[in-house]
Amino acid sequence: MKSGEPPLQVGGQAVLEGVMMRSPHALAVAVRRPDGAVFLKDEPYVSLGEKYPVLKNPILRGPVILIESLVTGVQALTFSAQAALQEEEEKLGWGSLLLTIGGAFLLAFVFFGFLPHWLSGLAGGLIGRPLTTADLAFHIIDGFIKVAFLLLYIWGISWLKDIRRVFEYHGAEHKAIGAYEAGEALELANARRHTTCHARCGTSFILVVLLVSLLVFALFFPLFPNLTRQGFLNNLVQVLIKVVLMFPIAAVSYEIIRWGGNHHHHPLARLILWPGLATQRLTAREPDDSQLEVALEALRAVLAREESLQSAHLSPLTPNP
Repeated sequence: MKSGEPPLQVGGQAVLEGVMMRSPHALAVAVRRPDGAVFLKDEPYVSLGEKYPVLKNPILRGPVILIESLVTGVQALTFSAQAALQEEEEKLGWGSLLLTIGGAFLLAFVFFGFLPHWLSGLAGGLIGRPLTTADLAFHIIDGFIKVAFLLLYIWGISWLKDIRRVFEYHGAEHKAIGAYEAGEALELANARRHTTCHARCGTSFILVVLLVSLLVFALFFPLFPNLTRQGFLNNLVQVLIKVVLMFPIAAVSYEIIRWGGNHHHHPLARLILWPGLATQRLTAREPDDSQLEVALEALRAVLAREESLQSAHLSPLTPNP
């Protein structure tokens, strides 16, 4: 990387006994096998935004990138589970992929959609008056319940040994990217010095989504009084409307995270990103050197492929004899 040249946007994800790294044109998954060897899979990556430039529009790119991250994340997790157990690789089919993502969305709908919404309506009994989606207090309570559920969920699964290892690889991913973005050589000594927190982390994105959604819902529902009525079916309709509104909310939230990641020293960015960075103390733990090595291996792989693609693009064409 040339001096003063901004680095490529590189993101990643912790997987079972490994790390997935993704750059604009490359994807790599590095996994530590039981015998101690690091198994690496790297391949070219073409985003939907590259195929269809209209999807790079700020209104669309947030939801598109979120969907792409879900798909590549599930595929990387499946690969890492097979590699960590030294099983023969079997590519995850679209049927299994849709079933896995569908199940995750259903659980998210129940525990982070319908249940907090229903409990927020019941909370009106505690303050002595009915609460509906027309009330700001309803959405504040709803937001607090969602954050509480999220933190309890993270805290609960962190006691599982395998999940704790994933959280440590999450920290390794952040440290490796931190060294890269600082323009340092991708070596253990440099990566160790960096923090396990990162402004563009998915944990920060989730909390920004919760904050933006609170504001959007508080403004939207009072505009349509017929949508604020109480009752089980009405509650279900209200939650479904919230799900639809999550697409523009995700778009706005992505732009906030993107801006905050590029201006992380700005006081406003620090304020916006602070809750997510604080929560990362639960989801991104301090890794050991063997975990850092895996993260660095995956990062080197995507950067090597990016450099190769750039060299091929810049090289003059050899004329035919």
